[in-house]
Amino acid sequence: MISFKNVSKTFDGGVKAVDDVSFTVNEGEIVGFIGPNGSGKTTSMKMLTGILNPDSGTIEVGGYNVAVEGLKAKQRIGYISDNPDQFLRLTGREYIDFIADIYGVSLEDRVERTESLSERFGMTDALDRQITSYSHGMRQKIMVIGALIHEPDEWILDEPMTGLDPESAYELKQMMREHADKGHAVLFSTHVLEVAEKLCDRVVIIRYGHVLFEGTLDELQKLHPESSLEEIFIEMMKEK
Repeated sequence: MISFKNVSKTFDGGVKAVDDVSFTVNEGEIVGFIGPNGSGKTTSMKMLTGILNPDSGTIEVGGYNVAVEGLKAKQRIGYISDNPDQFLRLTGREYIDFIADIYGVSLEDRVERTESLSERFGMTDALDRQITSYSHGMRQKIMVIGALIHEPDEWILDEPMTGLDPESAYELKQMMREHADKGHAVLFSTHVLEVAEKLCDRVVIIRYGHVLFEGTLDELQKLHPESSLEEIFIEMMKEK
């Protein structure tokens, strides 16, 4: 389970990126974190993973307070950032082994999981090449494999479909559904409403650091029965 309670974050210059945000991701569900660029999605996810500290509020992962029991919380997380251009001088296999070492994954388990995940994402033949030689989509795939190598309970995915080819995007969506169906929590950010509509159990819509809506897309549609979901979303994003 993932829980945000009255979380705020202000950066230098007085920019309030996240303003009193509260939402939950329950076990067994996929929640889409929806909003335009600059809405506070990435800042929220970086606080959730402990990369940034909130100014106020409480964030919990699997019952652990990220500010108090950060290591225990992070051990439960599989995080894919919005930037796959990392560790470029390592080979794909070296990167996966590096992440597996951090999480204490046994040699037997990492070999089995690396083989399985690489096959699902079509990366088997590229594992022993440097990441710097990868395309953007391939870099995204290797980050996904690294994030999942320790079989985390909570998945936190920041724009995970960006750069993926249709086959790999489909595979990742299938894996997200499988993971949630096993009783785990998945939070992923997106600004593509169609993806959220097909995949999510619930959505959190955020704009300028404020949560505008939390619930199912059916519930949102019932609030605006005369409009399409796209029209509703565009209207919500307009400055009031």
